[in-house]
Amino acid sequence: MIRTDPTRRRTLATAAGVTAAGLVPAGLLATPAAAAPQAPAHPEPLRNDELKEALRRMEARRRRVLTGRPSANGWEMEKEIDGDGSIRTTEIMGTRGPLTVAVRAGDPETVLIHVIRRFHYEVDTLGLPGEPQPVEGWTAPSKVRDSRLPESGRASGTAVVIRPGSYPPGARGNFTAGQVLVIRDILADTEGVVRWGGDDRRPYEGLFHLAVGPDDPRLVSVAARIRAWNETPGQGSGVLVDMAQPSRRRRAVRGR
Repeated sequence: MIRTDPTRRRTLATAAGVTAAGLVPAGLLATPAAAAPQAPAHPEPLRNDELKEALRRMEARRRRVLTGRPSANGWEMEKEIDGDGSIRTTEIMGTRGPLTVAVRAGDPETVLIHVIRRFHYEVDTLGLPGEPQPVEGWTAPSKVRDSRLPESGRASGTAVVIRPGSYPPGARGNFTAGQVLVIRDILADTEGVVRWGGDDRRPYEGLFHLAVGPDDPRLVSVAARIRAWNETPGQGSGVLVDMAQPSRRRRAVRGR
């Protein structure tokens, strides 16, 4: 007979107990009385009235505001402004009144307002006495004739039209060579994030629209830089620049 000393027996018993506890799932070693209660075959109905009400409101908002349809640049078109959606009326600082325009809040608003303000300061003054609405933004999705056209971005709050009665679709030559140079310099500020309708096959020289989708990191970067300009004296919209400088002219050509 092989004899085992008491110390070794206790050590082996302890090890065996630890091993069994580690290998057997919790609950299998418990007695039936101590086992965890089984989940009911059918889950209890939702009783949280506040949660159900929140879900109801979310669904109502989706039906009231959202369309599920993208504009040509990939942003979702929305049915209303200044409500529960993403599109709001914002002031164009520096213009008389000041003028307002409905665009998508956040980075699209920052970039498009920058374009409009530079146009106002450097291309042609907007909001002259007696002038009809010189800037138009959002339009109802029901008015979008073709969601494949760049101007469909208006219904998603990502496009604006400057002087819609003066620069109609299909017409070229509404701006002088000097004005076009400034427009190209403005586009260069956005590094390709904004496109001018005057460069499209079917020209629309009053149209400026986002040329990137909602997940493009360039929009975030450009908007952050414009915000920094707006907070720094001597930079941003309204600051006169010498666009005849070779570096700016090269930058404007690249921004086309």
